[in-house]
Amino acid sequence: MDDVSRYAHSPAHLAVARRDHAELRRLVAALPRLPRAGEVSTEEQSIAGEGVADAVSAVIDRRDVHRRETPLHLAVRLRDPVAADILMSAGADWSLQNADGWSALQEAVCTREDAIATIIARHYQPLAWAKWCRRLPRVLASINRIRDFYMEISFHFESSVIPFIGRIAPSDTYRIWKRGAALRADMTLAGFDGFRIQRSDQTFLFLGDGARPEDAGGKELLPGSLIVLSHKDKEITDALEGAGVQPTEAEVAHEVALMSKTNMYRPGIDVTQADLVPHMNWRRQERTEAVGQWKAKVYDMLNVLVTVKSRRVPGAMTDEELFAMDGEEKNGRSTELESELDEVLTAEERKQLDSALRMGNQDEESEDRAEEGDKGAENLDANGVGKDKKGWFGWSGKKGAKNDEKPPKAVSKDESGDPGKGKEKGNGKKKKGASSGDSNKLESEYKKGLRPVLWLTPDFPLKTDELIPLLDVLANKVKAVRRLRELLTTKLPTGTFPVKIAIPIVPTIRVIVTFTKFEELQPLDEFATPPSSPTQFQDAKSKDSEGSASWYSWVRGGRGAQSSDSGDSRNWKDEVDPFHIPSEYTWVDATEKKRRMKAKKAKSRRGTARKQSSKSTSSEGAQHPMMDGFE
Repeated sequence: MDDVSRYAHSPAHLAVARRDHAELRRLVAALPRLPRAGEVSTEEQSIAGEGVADAVSAVIDRRDVHRRETPLHLAVRLRDPVAADILMSAGADWSLQNADGWSALQEAVCTREDAIATIIARHYQPLAWAKWCRRLPRVLASINRIRDFYMEISFHFESSVIPFIGRIAPSDTYRIWKRGAALRADMTLAGFDGFRIQRSDQTFLFLGDGARPEDAGGKELLPGSLIVLSHKDKEITDALEGAGVQPTEAEVAHEVALMSKTNMYRPGIDVTQADLVPHMNWRRQERTEAVGQWKAKVYDMLNVLVTVKSRRVPGAMTDEELFAMDGEEKNGRSTELESELDEVLTAEERKQLDSALRMGNQDEESEDRAEEGDKGAENLDANGVGKDKKGWFGWSGKKGAKNDEKPPKAVSKDESGDPGKGKEKGNGKKKKGASSGDSNKLESEYKKGLRPVLWLTPDFPLKTDELIPLLDVLANKVKAVRRLRELLTTKLPTGTFPVKIAIPIVPTIRVIVTFTKFEELQPLDEFATPPSSPTQFQDAKSKDSEGSASWYSWVRGGRGAQSSDSGDSRNWKDEVDPFHIPSEYTWVDATEKKRRMKAKKAKSRRGTARKQSSKSTSSEGAQHPMMDGFE
């Protein structure tokens, strides 16, 4: 039982600890009312609304207590759904994390407090939408103040020992236009898992001023709309569709059930202790390099940690059970990938690749053993996470390993106020119980130290704090942008901008993010697509079908080999307005998208099963050509 006196300085904590619901309601009733969605329309109102939100948070989201728990965390730990409902109705931030790095929702799921998890899940979508609407006018004003520009950001892999890595690893160039309060981002790389890539010929359009029905395929778009254009299918989807709708009880129950099915995972990157050390040349002077048109100094970023925490959810499927469910599909994909590698790489190149990836995994394993000492089997997580660890390149040396462990929606960036807690200079994996000693709270944490390299210049036209609001618009939908944003939150030398970032994946392979071009756009009345933008927009797109595809099928199809007589080929060189929505595109709602995705996954599973069956049959019946006719 908690000593309630430790919460004497925080009225909300004290009311929850005493289970004094009447006092908690009185506290909440005395708080200023948060603006609802649609009530904030100007920057001044947005700033005032944020002030109100801060005042409310100062009362119901305090964490200056033992274990850095918010009142909502405390309600979860004390199994008090009434207090949780009062706090969530007042706008409590469920995503804030305690000293162990878990949100109140994650704590509720892991302790199987389904009633409290349901209360939080019922409120968090409307609260998130109200928060977005409250901040939107301020975001639009910030974007408006930034100069209009066209920019390119490239993503690719490189290796000091594998010269052919550029032929097989996924890559893309994000092309970004900004004009007024509108933002456009073109990309073909939706995501990747190791060498398997997901190509999606798409455009994200953020329309700060909205659009009239005649300009948007017959649908009126409100200010702040975010839509996705799928160029292959000529379809439009609303990325924020349904965001402001109160979920039904069935939807809430389904969401909680999904989160309770598997163990909890929380990946993150910690740059709170990052330190920059300049590269020196032979004269002991800071080394400089040219990155595009900018002269940049080169720095190592030390004390960067990538962490993946896992926690057991009582009654949830173990990882072994998950492996058994999708192991057949994983094996099929792994076999397909290996055959494709053999088709493109020579035997020597394949050896180099396998050696590099093996070296990365061995380094991690040896570091784990050094830290864990002789603890042996004690250090294996009960859910098996430690038994077959994923390589940093999304590559596992063991067939059937789980290559894409995905955290549930509740995962959020670490906001713990004690960044130094649990820090380790080396890498390692450790298992620990919760501080309460509850055996159902077994956790496993894997830490990997990274040393990114940054090229910083004072000459880039944008400042980091100007770019952050632009990235915020896309960060929730594009994982690569989200990771880039996390690195850019590091405190960099005043007046500098990272025009190039190199992030190690394994010791010999790293991903390179480069701001390759930046050009100011002309005023609207003189607007023309800048020379640096793609003259053939479609040339930058892949011919392969949208969705999952291997790198080999993409390379084989030829990224820039779009046929000139193709009916889908469109010349964007003469496009007057890059924010124009093509009239021939049709709207597709979220329900239809989900239906198609389910059908696609089912088709993929059936195709994998057929391919494996065919291969098994052919291998059993195969014989040497010289033996034909001798039976």
